Order: sequence, then C-alpha cells, then structure tokens
Amino acid sequence: MEELQRWCRHSQMSKPGSGPLGFDGLPADVAALCRIVQGVLIHSDWIAAYGVSEAEFRTVSRETLPLAARLKQIGDAGAGVLTAERATDKRAVGTCRDYALMLCGMLRQQGMAARVRCGFAAYFKKPWEDHWICEYWRDGCWRRADAQLDTVIAPRLGIAFDLADLPADMFITAGEAWRRCRSGEADPATFGHGEAASGLWFVRVNVIRDHHSLNDRETSDWDTWRQATAAHRVLSEAECVQADEIAARPEAPIETALTPPWLRA
Repeated sequence: MEELQRWCRHSQMSKPGSGPLGFDGLPADVAALCRIVQGVLIHSDWIAAYGVSEAEFRTVSRETLPLAARLKQIGDAGAGVLTAERATDKRAVGTCRDYALMLCGMLRQQGMAARVRCGFAAYFKKPWEDHWICEYWRDGCWRRADAQLDTVIAPRLGIAFDLADLPADMFITAGEAWRRCRSGEADPATFGHGEAASGLWFVRVNVIRDHHSLNDRETSDWDTWRQATAAHRVLSEAECVQADEIAARPEAPIETALTPPWLRA
C-alpha cells in the first residue's frame, strides 16, 4: 500500500489548480467520471464525427496541457460547472492522453491511486494502435478505463465492453507489447500510430513514454517521435537491452537521461 501512495498524489500535470472549475465534489464512480470528461473534451482526430469543423474551435492542438491550464481553457470557452455537458464547439480539443490525464486527476483528487498509461489498444484501425488510458486501483488490483470513447465514438468502433473496466485483451501497456515483440510472440509491424509509424522502434518510444508517465512525467521529449528519421528507426542492441530493462520495471525511478536520438546534438 505504501507503494500505491505515489500514485495517489498529484503530479504537476494532474493538479486541477485553483480556478473555478475544480474536481472537488465529483462522484467516485469511474464510469460517471468518464462521462464528465467526455462532456468537456473532444478528440482532435474525431471532430468531424460530431458534426462540427476545426474552424468552430478557438484552438485545435495535439499538445497535452497540464490540467490547470486545460480547465482554464474550458472555462474560457463558456461559463458553467464541470459536470454539465457542454456544446461540442465549447469543449477543449485534445487527444487520448488528455482524457486519460483528466480522469487520473479526478481520481487522485479523491485520494485514489491512479496513473496515466501509454500502450496500445486493440479497438482502433491497426491491430494494436498507439493509445493512452487511465489505470486505477480498485479491489486489490489495477483496472483500466478509456474515458475517450463516448456515445459518438464507441458505436462507430463496435465497442461492446465496459470502458470503465477494460478487458485485459483490449489494451496492453507498451512494456507488454515490447516483451511480446522481443519474444517473437507478436509482429512489431502490428503496433503503431496509424499510418505515421509502426515497428519495434515505435514500441520502444512508447516503452519510454510509459516509463516517464509512471514517474510523473506524463509528457516528455519522446513525444517528438515524428522527428525521427529512417536511421533513428533502426535500433541498436544497446537500445534494445535498455528497453528490455525498462519494460520489465516501468515503474522504477528514472535513473539515467533518456534523450531521444533525434534530439541529440
């Protein structure tokens, strides 16, 4: 239980701040919290599915913001309480990590152990699509929730399972994906981010991003993976061994500088 306490405390990213939109007084039910998150956020890749266009939003960005800044952005778009579902064009635009981070922050505000995980989901276009979810501790084990998939997106993906308690085969962490690829159990080409990237090098990117997230760094330099050249997508044995170690214990403290090769001088 002492180990769990590290994920009961807010990180710099998960703090809601002191603005008018806060997390106090919210329900403890995870499914209910997911619906609240869905009422204030919209995913940048799914805007058209809601019958609106990017031009209707003040800001369209894939940048994951600290929750204090995100809540201010939501408040600036229109008055109201956090629990009230907002008109689509009054929501803040983000990505799956923003949904996961907000749910995580709501749970931590209630003293629950929660953390943002980076890995791969089995319910998008690729067999295993780059994705972020929230993991929370309940009834003696870690459970996973996807706060992004609302009543607009879930039917389009044919979702028929509980999104507040994901089945084990619907999402795997980056570390588990890495282990499967390294053992030959899985094909690295089936893991990636849409058409932009796939393969073992990208699985390694997510291994390190998940490692950072578990150590209160929900964003990192590894989010710049789109800058990687063809040369950076070929891993050395040393890089693979390092990823083996991180994947085995992603929650271990970050002890060495992990600078992406494409950002090194």
